[in-house]
Amino acid sequence: MTDSVYKVIELVGSSTESWEKAAAVALQTAAKSLRDLRVAEVMRFDIHLEDGKPVYRTKLSVSFKYHLEHE
Repeated sequence: MTDSVYKVIELVGSSTESWEKAAAVALQTAAKSLRDLRVAEVMRFDIHLEDGKPVYRTKLSVSFKYHLEHE
């Protein structure tokens, strides 16, 4: 295994369907602009009410491989 560096960020996804869907939305969106997503850890679940209807929110800690510009 070569030496590697990973960056960790926090994401919050939301969905009217479920916490799992909220997590998937966050990861799918992040994958559009971040390369080499590695690990996602669920940090927190909550529900936000909009007009009396639940919106599921999932907070994730996500790591991705850090690449130097010349790689």
